[in-house]
Amino acid sequence: MKAAVLALLLLPGVALAQPRPFSCVGAEDLEDDVFAVPFARGADRLGDAARAPLDAAVALILEMQDRHVCVLGHADRGQGAQTSVQLAAQRARAVTNALVARGVERDRIRAEARVGAFSGRAQEPGARAVTIVVMPAP
Repeated sequence: MKAAVLALLLLPGVALAQPRPFSCVGAEDLEDDVFAVPFARGADRLGDAARAPLDAAVALILEMQDRHVCVLGHADRGQGAQTSVQLAAQRARAVTNALVARGVERDRIRAEARVGAFSGRAQEPGARAVTIVVMPAP
């Protein structure tokens, strides 16, 4: 295993991102620099309605290089707790991948799943969204 890791490190162009230390605690309480990316009920793939909020978030994130990004995937508990957690995580992953594809460094992003009663969004339309929060500067 050590040889495989060493081989990866020696390959040109291969970089292993180290996460930057920051927390998303309190991110849901912020009101500025927050973007909601909608999803269809039960879906984990980005639709056309996601384009505008993603583009707006990326513009701010790329402009504010000193700020971190929390991607909070939401799902209601209508399909059972475990399935809802998985759906929220898949949605957060889809948005994270979209941000990275648009030029945001992966190590600036922390993705988390938030479900129903745990996120305060149990039956709201927001339970079918991912919230991108551009955190205040440290």
